[in-house]
Amino acid sequence: MRLHILTIPVRSLLIFCCFLACLNFTSCKDSAETKENSTEVSTNTTSYNSETSTDTISKTILFFGDSLTAGYGLEDPDDAFPDLIQDKIDSLDLDYQIINAGLSGETTAGGKSRLEWVLEPDVAIFILELGANDGLRGVSVAETRENLQWMIHKVKAEVPQAQIVLAGMQLPPNLGTEYTQDFKAIFPKLAEENDIKLIPFLLENVGGIASLNQNDGIHPTPKGHKIVANNVWSVLKPLLNK
Repeated sequence: MRLHILTIPVRSLLIFCCFLACLNFTSCKDSAETKENSTEVSTNTTSYNSETSTDTISKTILFFGDSLTAGYGLEDPDDAFPDLIQDKIDSLDLDYQIINAGLSGETTAGGKSRLEWVLEPDVAIFILELGANDGLRGVSVAETRENLQWMIHKVKAEVPQAQIVLAGMQLPPNLGTEYTQDFKAIFPKLAEENDIKLIPFLLENVGGIASLNQNDGIHPTPKGHKIVANNVWSVLKPLLNK
């Protein structure tokens, strides 16, 4: 057999090699076209899935607040009460996704400036947790109230379908009886006037209790955040639906 191959005329051998080269080129071309078609099908499938998946996008709950919402001082940010509420939502297989827009040191004036940047058109529930830093800085009650009202109006105008929840806040008595009472009254009055939900006092059963707060006496520990999460959950849960 080997001898027979060696005796093939050179011209025939050249023709045979040309045939193999053409065959190889055609094969590569077909392979490239197949790959291109495969890629196109894959791309179309991805686009289709993307379009059809919009029906299953989770509804958004936006927590807009200060260091209490942000989980200031916690080693694990997942210990902050908004994340703990996400765990409760997931355990009930509810179709909601929480966005934590807490910012340490935020005041109501700062919230006015920042709100437009974080407010999304698909927000289903908006939880407003601001005012504590105003009180600690001695900002006038009238100014704090005005800023909170502005944000409530903004949410109603920009995201009319959103349910709004206002987190009530109280101040330590050392800031003066009149000021602390007027400050406390801001939140229930705003909730009533705007027909929105109210968390009477965000830090109920946590504020002023040393064992549930960090060394600064202001920000809750992980255990304290669990109690805060329950305070919020009692108002939030009735607003959720499958």
